[in-house]
Amino acid sequence: MYGLYGSEQSLFTRKLEAALRFYGVPFAFHKKRTSPDRLVIEARAGTHQVPVLITPEGWALADTTPIIDLLDGRFPARRLFPEGALGVLAHIVEDCLDEWVARVMVHYRWHYPDSARFAAGAIAGGDAQAAEQIAAWGPRACRATGTETVFHQRAAEDEYRQLLAAAEAQLADTRFLLGDRPTAVDCMFLGGLHAHTLHDPDPRKIVLGYPRIVAWYQQNTAPDFVSQTWADDTPWAPFPDSTPFARHVLKLAAEQYRPFLLANAQALKTGSRAFTIDTCGEPASYLCRPYPEQARMMIRQRIANRLDAPTGDVVQRWLVELGLSDVFGR
Repeated sequence: MYGLYGSEQSLFTRKLEAALRFYGVPFAFHKKRTSPDRLVIEARAGTHQVPVLITPEGWALADTTPIIDLLDGRFPARRLFPEGALGVLAHIVEDCLDEWVARVMVHYRWHYPDSARFAAGAIAGGDAQAAEQIAAWGPRACRATGTETVFHQRAAEDEYRQLLAAAEAQLADTRFLLGDRPTAVDCMFLGGLHAHTLHDPDPRKIVLGYPRIVAWYQQNTAPDFVSQTWADDTPWAPFPDSTPFARHVLKLAAEQYRPFLLANAQALKTGSRAFTIDTCGEPASYLCRPYPEQARMMIRQRIANRLDAPTGDVVQRWLVELGLSDVFGR
């Protein structure tokens, strides 16, 4: 039995919950904030963040992407990162959703008063003082992730609506976002819906306008959901074309996420606390953070360590064509 310690309002908790459901493994969900073992779990995992996964042998793991990578090795018939070049594509799409699109959900939650009150109260579990502290933290998170100005708030919302439209169209053709079996990309998209945009009242109004997404979400989060073992020939859409949804996210990565990654990496080198880049046509300020750089290095390591030389050359040429070789390539 696995133990998932997190928050029902946490995107990354819900992402890992979706993964565990796709793997078909037994797990128990625990609210870490109110768990009597919270301090012990945080000490063992080395972080106060959520989620933390306790494995059957007692390991305490944090960080959803490497957790999914580990679980792929345990459940290869249900793996969520394809092997080879397609795995690189899936990893880049997942990373863009993780580290770029997630800022939109932070904006929706904390810049809309009704959503902020709703989410802060739910996270605090009825503790009014804690809810007030959480609500006060929210705008700081928005400033850190580039949505402080009204211009960038509207631009982020437009970006998310375009992503929803791409997903709605994709689900008319395939069962999942990269084909007819799930990947970590689906886990991330479901996590955002489950924790944020079909949960908080303001973005929920928008997502309800995409009926295929809503039905897909309901199907894959239903209490009676049953995972399946996927045959090796069950189709993911092939590399390099993949699906229109994947191509939409890769274009977003090249145009908007790439400048963020390069500037964040440079700020880390120089010890800068923050940096400013052009986003959607106007300057936006971001807090310099170590994790996006760590996530970027995971992708580079996948390319360096898991591909044979000919496949690595193919992936490198593909990254050059996309305009992403300087962030993810050799």
